[in-house]
Amino acid sequence: MGNIVAIVGRPNVGKSTLFNRLTQTRLAIVNEEAGTTRDRQYGKVDWGNREFSLVDTGGWVVHSDDVFEEEINKQVQIAVEEADLILFVVDILHGVTDLDEEVTKILRRTDKPLLVVANKADNFEQHPLSAEFYSLGLGDPFCVSAINGSSTGDLLDKIVELLPEEKAEDLDEELPRIAVIGRPNAGKSSLINAFIGEERHIVTEIAGTTRDSIYTRYNKFGLHFYLVDTAGIRKKGKVNEDLEYYSVIRSIRAIEYSDVCLLMIDATRGIEGQDINIFSLVEKNKKGLVVCVNKWDLVEDKSQRAITYYRDTIRERFAPFTDFPILFISALTKQRIFKVLETAKAVYENRRKRIPTAKLNEIMLPLIETTPPPAWKGKYIKIKYITQLPAGAVPSFVFFCNLPQWVKEPYKRFLENKLREHWDLTGTPVNIYLREK
Repeated sequence: MGNIVAIVGRPNVGKSTLFNRLTQTRLAIVNEEAGTTRDRQYGKVDWGNREFSLVDTGGWVVHSDDVFEEEINKQVQIAVEEADLILFVVDILHGVTDLDEEVTKILRRTDKPLLVVANKADNFEQHPLSAEFYSLGLGDPFCVSAINGSSTGDLLDKIVELLPEEKAEDLDEELPRIAVIGRPNAGKSSLINAFIGEERHIVTEIAGTTRDSIYTRYNKFGLHFYLVDTAGIRKKGKVNEDLEYYSVIRSIRAIEYSDVCLLMIDATRGIEGQDINIFSLVEKNKKGLVVCVNKWDLVEDKSQRAITYYRDTIRERFAPFTDFPILFISALTKQRIFKVLETAKAVYENRRKRIPTAKLNEIMLPLIETTPPPAWKGKYIKIKYITQLPAGAVPSFVFFCNLPQWVKEPYKRFLENKLREHWDLTGTPVNIYLREK
């Protein structure tokens, strides 16, 4: 669970091309539909029975074309702190540049596994050029061509070989795992402290996880769960905290380890791009979600109108997934803190919900008959039978029909909305599959 591999390097060496090439081992992950560039900065790679997350650090920099050493240094430092393995991408046609040397200075200080990837080696004649990168003193350069894919399989073999072994967690599977995520200063630590309070003894640290302590066992008010700590929320990193993309790479681990995410939004600042970035990570990992609008005690206008406006705005910005609870809380004054935990538990229950097949067909088939999928080239699409797949991470439903390939996204959304209208699936994503009978 949860190894992070980070790609670093100066601009224009082909980091994103390499990223796209490596994550394409499983296309489903990078969803280009939304047309968002940020989808290309984080993906999952499945290779040789190992799964790891790949992060292209360059993608989160505020000005991504920024060649300023300082910006690139920050990214590299973050990668060094947070990743389990680093891919340092250089350009075989340009050789070693001043910026490459800058990056090298930081990388020399880390003892984490590291590969120098000499990109743009589009044919074997160019391989000898990579000898120049020995001067960096970071080991053997690995020649690849991200554009045509040559040697990228060998690169993946090497990555998997170097990744640290994963320890099995000693966890009670039945307990929900809840992560508190959000931008810096949205009040994550205050919320965690409000949950835990001063009574430290109800908290047991679970060792044996990849980092300091990822899980905190929590048993209070009759609720029992694990709090997934973004390792080191409590210790301020060496990199100063205002780094926005720092919070994203940090959140990745917490999100992947959890069942339900509490996304904290600062009521005094409204929704910002970074909130949407973090939300898209939750969505991509198909996790349960509760949005907590924190610092509500500081907002002047608390009228019903203001609340409605806030709710609508959040759902609008996070669309198309809009069926999740939104709570207005204050971690400082502990307003509605308990409600947060209750809601998270309810969302966790929804994720595990099983709907009997008979009930599904009895309610959904008549609805489908009234509003069938649009005909395609004069062919009618008939959905005959529905069932829920055995318990997975997310409620998943299979609709059996004669022409599954012609059922388009909008109709799948219609089916999902109907399911949500009839059964409480609030806060959890839903998978809809169409199969041939």
